[in-house]
Amino acid sequence: MPLSIQQGIFLVKIARNAVEEFLLKNIVKKTTIDDERLTQKRGVFTTIETYKKGERGIIRELRGCIGFPTPVYSLIEAVIKSSILAAVEDPRFPPLEYHELKEVTFEVSVLTEPKLLEVDKKDLIKHIKIGRDGLIIEYGFNSGLLLPQVAVENEWDEETFLCNACLKANLPPDAWLWKKTKIYTFSAEIFGELEPNGKIIKKEIAKRVEEK
Repeated sequence: MPLSIQQGIFLVKIARNAVEEFLLKNIVKKTTIDDERLTQKRGVFTTIETYKKGERGIIRELRGCIGFPTPVYSLIEAVIKSSILAAVEDPRFPPLEYHELKEVTFEVSVLTEPKLLEVDKKDLIKHIKIGRDGLIIEYGFNSGLLLPQVAVENEWDEETFLCNACLKANLPPDAWLWKKTKIYTFSAEIFGELEPNGKIIKKEIAKRVEEK
C-alpha cells in the first residue's frame, strides 16, 4: 500500500528539521510516532538541491544525496540518518551550512526492496522500464545506485541508464553485460518541496515518451 500524502509530508519535514537541528545544535533529532507504516524498515534516499531563480526560470542543482538501498532502519530513522548524511557527508560537496537551508529543497525517496534480475544479459533491457525502475549495479566490491527519477530527468533510454549505473559503480559502462555483474531494480515513492521550506507534494515520475 502506498504512503499517504500526509505521511510523505511528515517525512520531508522530518528530513529538513533533522538537518536544521544538526547544523544548529550538533545533535541528531529523535522522533517517535505511533504510525506503523513509518516505523517499518524501508530503504530511503534523501536528496538536497539548491534552488535559484534565474532569467529562464528555476535552476536546481544537486547539493547532496545519500541513503540506504535496503531496509536496515525504520523508515523514520532512515530519513533522519540519510538527511544528515546528505547534508554533511556527501563527498562530492562541502558540508551544508546553516544559512543555506533557506536556499535548498528536500526530497525523500522511499524505496521498495531491491529485486535481483535473473535474466539473460542480452534480454536485460526488456526488463527495465524508465520512469518506474531504479538500478543497483554490483560487481565484486563495486556498487552503484541510481534512483528512478534520474533516468527521466536526464532523458536516458534503458541502455544509457544501465551504462551510467555502471559508471556510478566505478565500472566500465558495458559492465552490465558481464556474467558476474548483479543488477537489481527497485521503485520509489517520492515526496519533495516545490521550493525551500515550501509546499510538499508527491512527485510522479514522468514516463519516457517512446520513440517512433
